[in-house]
Amino acid sequence: MGLDLFYVDGQTPLDDEEKEGLLIQTIATRGELDEFEQQNIESAIQWSIGLSLKPDLIFTESFVRSVHKRMYDQVWKWAGEFRKSNKNIGTDKWQIPTSLKSLLDDTKYWYEKNVYEPDEIAMRFKHRIVSIHCFPNGNGRHSRLMADIIIQKVFMKPEFSWGTSAFISDTAARDNYLKAIKLADKGDFSLLLEFARS
Repeated sequence: MGLDLFYVDGQTPLDDEEKEGLLIQTIATRGELDEFEQQNIESAIQWSIGLSLKPDLIFTESFVRSVHKRMYDQVWKWAGEFRKSNKNIGTDKWQIPTSLKSLLDDTKYWYEKNVYEPDEIAMRFKHRIVSIHCFPNGNGRHSRLMADIIIQKVFMKPEFSWGTSAFISDTAARDNYLKAIKLADKGDFSLLLEFARS
């Protein structure tokens, strides 16, 4: 396989079998892969803008998988499929469907009972789905698009800016994002909520 990837802090390495799922055989570098993935993701974002779904359909395994598939189906064969290997983070591969169902059930409950404010429901969903790590790769980007869909389609509020409105570098924004995730790991969502709207 000609694809030679390097990983930065917070990225999940692909195993050799997952790398073999690359659909575009001319991709040889991380930069090229990022470019093709970004084009695919932008197409998925356009698709999501036109969605008109009830929360009961959004909070389903089928929808979660379809969003990932839309984001990566031009680049990876396994787009929308749960991972078949364990990673450096995430639930055991056999526990993914059960863990995801628990998250979806909890999110429906939070929504129906107004347990948290809309932004916090979206952030709690985003944080937990990343900790499950359903897919071989793209989990962080998938979780952010899912949070945007939840906040826009369920709560009719504007999408999150994810640190893009601040006048800081991409590296600083990534550092802030990872700090916010680590704090959320301890149950404090304040920094993640702030980052999502910054």
